[in-house]
Amino acid sequence: MRIDIITIFPEIFTPLDVSIVKKAKEKRLVEIVIWNLRNFSKDKHKKVDDKAYGGGKGMVLKCQPIYDAVENIKKENKEGKVILTSPTGEVFNQKLAKKLSQEKGLIIICGHYEGVDERVKKICDYEISIGDYILTGGELPTMVIVDSVVRLIKGVLPEDAPVYESFYNYIFDWPCYTRPKNFRGMKVPEVLLSGNHKEIEKWRKKIAIERTKEKRPDLYEKYIKQGGENDIEKS
Repeated sequence: MRIDIITIFPEIFTPLDVSIVKKAKEKRLVEIVIWNLRNFSKDKHKKVDDKAYGGGKGMVLKCQPIYDAVENIKKENKEGKVILTSPTGEVFNQKLAKKLSQEKGLIIICGHYEGVDERVKKICDYEISIGDYILTGGELPTMVIVDSVVRLIKGVLPEDAPVYESFYNYIFDWPCYTRPKNFRGMKVPEVLLSGNHKEIEKWRKKIAIERTKEKRPDLYEKYIKQGGENDIEKS
């Protein structure tokens, strides 16, 4: 997969050079290209924003540099789906991450300031928010999206690894423990020390379901709707 990122702060993306994303790039399973939006400005001062029509505080990213950037990138990332990070977008979740991981390419526009000219949305396939809170710009949401998507690309992780992570099928992961067995009086559950893998799996599933029901009843409800009752009966 090829992922192109359009931003006015290209230097912020160093976290994409470590951990799982770095390994994916080294395996050539993903190519990530960072584009400075200012390089597409036709303004002599490389300005990419302007005041909003109708007044108000803050600046708005202009159409021209963004349209030109996307059109230029499309010459190479021909099938790339265009994403705009925006507080008015669809809330990002694991289901959407999986869908995006199956695309041939992505082109992500990092929103900033008071937002982008509304006409930019005409060239976007997705408008995505990572939550109901305010950030300075779309760079951090973009890194969240990229990290979440890349780990789902075939070959990046062991084939069954995503199945055992939180939010797979709407259920949290189970509690994890490591040495020592007893830390300040807090003991590892006996079942995990038993060596009985069938009972361990049963316990883990039961606890995962219970903690999801307690902490995120909204996810638990989705889990039940997709047929989770069968798992509950088995646990």
